[in-house]
Amino acid sequence: MYRLETERLIIRRWKLSDSADHFEYAESELVGPNAGWKPLTSEEQSKSFIKWFMTCDYVYAIELKENNKVIGGIGINEKFPNPSIVDMKQRQIDYDLNPQYWGRGLVPEAVNRLIKFGFEEMNLDIIWCNHYEENYNSRRVNEKCGFKYQFTKEEVLDQFDNKKVNTLYYRIDRMTYDKPITS
Repeated sequence: MYRLETERLIIRRWKLSDSADHFEYAESELVGPNAGWKPLTSEEQSKSFIKWFMTCDYVYAIELKENNKVIGGIGINEKFPNPSIVDMKQRQIDYDLNPQYWGRGLVPEAVNRLIKFGFEEMNLDIIWCNHYEENYNSRRVNEKCGFKYQFTKEEVLDQFDNKKVNTLYYRIDRMTYDKPITS
């Protein structure tokens, strides 16, 4: 996948020139800790992250069409939250968004487009999403996009001095995917 579009968004490969936009939200205490990483402290760190993103096949920038600004990131990553079903073709959608753009329905728009891509172009059987117990915004995104709660796992966050968190996992299956998404 090189580029996907929705009504308001372009989902595309990262570029080094996105570093200022990335750092603008990656330094926020509202973003990284909810996604399991510490806020960044410099644009140089953003450049390092972007260089790594550029080596990943399914990690993308979310660009807002109205101003051509990168406002977040999204990926459809190889993860297997339930080890008893590793024989099925599955991925997990992970995302982050600049807090200045919260509450506008942009993440559900991007997630729905990636769901469509995952089932219709990658031929996946299952797509997962997750969030930490206290992250109600991500919970709402998962529910709006049709994901169904499956289980909770206690996990340890290395980056946060081995803090224990409860992570809630949701999934949507090819068999129950019937949402025609036209964007």
